[in-house]
Amino acid sequence: MASSTPPHSLASKLPSRAWLAVALLWLTACLNYIDRLMITTMRESVKATIPMTEAQFGLLTTVFLLVYAVASPFAGFIADRFNRSHVIIGSLFFWSIFTLLTAYVQTYDQLLATRAVLGIAQAACMPASVALIVDYHRGTTRSLASGLLLGGAMVGAAMSGLGGWLAENHGWTYAFKIFGLAGIAHAIVLVFLLRDPPAVSDPAAQAQPSVRLGEAFAALFTNRAYLVMMIYACLLGVVSWSVVGWMPTYIKEQFHLSQGEAGLSTTVYLYVAGLVGMLLGGAWADRWSRSNEQARFLVPVIGLSLAALAVLMIANTPLLGLALAGLVLYGLGRHFADANMMPILCVLVDPRHRAMSWGVSTFFSCVVGGLGIYAGGMLRDAQVDVSRIFQFASANIVVCALLLFFLRHRRAAPTG
Repeated sequence: MASSTPPHSLASKLPSRAWLAVALLWLTACLNYIDRLMITTMRESVKATIPMTEAQFGLLTTVFLLVYAVASPFAGFIADRFNRSHVIIGSLFFWSIFTLLTAYVQTYDQLLATRAVLGIAQAACMPASVALIVDYHRGTTRSLASGLLLGGAMVGAAMSGLGGWLAENHGWTYAFKIFGLAGIAHAIVLVFLLRDPPAVSDPAAQAQPSVRLGEAFAALFTNRAYLVMMIYACLLGVVSWSVVGWMPTYIKEQFHLSQGEAGLSTTVYLYVAGLVGMLLGGAWADRWSRSNEQARFLVPVIGLSLAALAVLMIANTPLLGLALAGLVLYGLGRHFADANMMPILCVLVDPRHRAMSWGVSTFFSCVVGGLGIYAGGMLRDAQVDVSRIFQFASANIVVCALLLFFLRHRRAAPTG
């Protein structure tokens, strides 16, 4: 049943710390992605100090991803049961400690262990962060605020390349010391500035009893609309990981570029366009939602439709300029969906399960996305052209758009 409070009225009643929370969590998300990804940019420096095979180096990221995926649903449950700000601060502090400790490892096993613990510690941050943002932003600022938060993660991913530069100039451990200490300092700042919104802002949700872990899983997996969103998250995860994993190879081979040129062109165009898409998609959905309560579904549908066309254009054009234009269009349209993911989940799930719903989505998208990259490698070994992979990705995007389109008639719960 629709909320009786108009969206524009909700927007005018934002708690005083609503935008401060976005700013603080933007930096937290940025540090989150820098710390998790920078090791991938310093391969030679790490291997020169700690001998390992190529497979072992790849395992450092695989272990992190698997542990992070498995821990995410449980971390989300914790963020729903306890003070979200405390969960975020604890997550940031402990992963920063282990980022710092990574600089002092002596063996491969120690390095692998720190990556696994990092995955556990970081898993609690994003579910709690996105849930805290929508706790603060209940009206026509919700999608933009969500997009800003996730934009911080995207900036962090782009900045992770600093790890390679710092490793070349100061040794690979230097970056882990710098960013580990920066995270600890930021956690101290959050202790004084980050708060959950006042309980009075959501009295209906506060009145509901707490839910046990098994009950929370049961509630999510018996919610048909949420199961549709799980299919959506899986398909979109395959697309995202396939594009990130195989686009540089395709651009290099199709247009005869060097590895460096192809990699730089792909990441710059995708990350910049993706960041703009987050903000544009969030602001547009917020503005449109003032007159159309289905806007948070329809904006991603439009964006995904454009992204599907963009991937097809990339896969079929002989011109580098058109391929790069396609990358920009894909980055813009694809991230309309990310900015509105948590606002959509707020419509579909019980407010008591918001963080956990994000965590479960993360689990499935990571696992299926990782399998998608592996399947792409198998197709490459079978001499299947990369353009075929992107044609399949385009079809997946269309299915995602259709799933959202058919869910658009859902109404937000009274608790917002």
